[in-house]
Amino acid sequence: MEHAFGRGPSFLVGVEEELLLVDGRRHTLAPDAERLLPAIEAEPGLVAHEAYAAEIELRSPPSRDAAAAAATLAGLRGAARRAGATLMGCGVHPAGEFGDAPLVDVERYRRCERDMRGLMRRTPECALHVHVGMPDPETAIRAYNGLRRHLPMLAGLAASSPFWFGHDSGLASARSALVRAYPGRGVPHAFRDYADYEERVGGALAAGGLDDPSLLWWDLRPHARHGTVELRELDVQASLEDTAALATLVHGLALHEADGGDGPTPATDAIGWSSFRAARDGVEAQIVHGEHVAPLPEVARQMVPVAGARLRELGVDAGPLDGLERILRDGGGHSWQRDRHRTEGMPALLAGLVERTA
Repeated sequence: MEHAFGRGPSFLVGVEEELLLVDGRRHTLAPDAERLLPAIEAEPGLVAHEAYAAEIELRSPPSRDAAAAAATLAGLRGAARRAGATLMGCGVHPAGEFGDAPLVDVERYRRCERDMRGLMRRTPECALHVHVGMPDPETAIRAYNGLRRHLPMLAGLAASSPFWFGHDSGLASARSALVRAYPGRGVPHAFRDYADYEERVGGALAAGGLDDPSLLWWDLRPHARHGTVELRELDVQASLEDTAALATLVHGLALHEADGGDGPTPATDAIGWSSFRAARDGVEAQIVHGEHVAPLPEVARQMVPVAGARLRELGVDAGPLDGLERILRDGGGHSWQRDRHRTEGMPALLAGLVERTA
């Protein structure tokens, strides 16, 4: 398998955010991506459509730190608004109707629909992806293997989609439950080395009738084409301050794990169950940490200083990590949405999400 590991500067970070397009007055889903994209003034490759016509993806270039990546995203959000877009940063539209999910008419997404069928026709879902560049394939596998143990903590910190189809799902991240229905989603297994990764990817592609490794939609994956390790399955954030905090944490933890990390990594099944509890309970979850189960805030407050130290060793800005304490204190995006809905109702929640995204 051809790869791009080591072709550019190592340990840069890139952030991709998927955002909903909504009507400017009623804040219902607006399938306008194909019309809007040509009007957005941005460097090539930084703005793209996703599968759904009511969704776009904004991408930072490889950046020295997550603060710089978030600044790029802020500029791209502004460019989209100037082109006429009303953006909503939410994992799932809180009041979107089941089946209101027209797709962009390109072959990749036509193929996804042929393969996924009704799964693609439920509702758009929006994730936050964080890439960290790796110097060589074996370092990428080491970082990937170690990052697996942090998946529950990261999912709980990012959980911000408690509503689906106009109702409270009972989960902190309804989006997480929706995407688990797709094949190949979830917590992937560890690999012995890069050759083991290549062999297992080849087997998965053959079994799925696929010809593109990017169609293996694990929560975390080595991305050979980009030369990165990619954390894929966090809820997108309305607030770019929260985006920067989460991406900075991922960046620092990737550095830590690339250097060998420390402590045991739980079994894949344990990480999977713990990730479900994190998606269900958000920052209030009890999650697996090494050989024990502990409150998510306790785990996060142990790992934030580790990530910060690694970033400072690299000489990059660790300041956005301070935002994680606010997420823990305030209860995360899922708590904010439930509070707004309880006190002011669904229209005010939708308006608030649009305002926070702007």
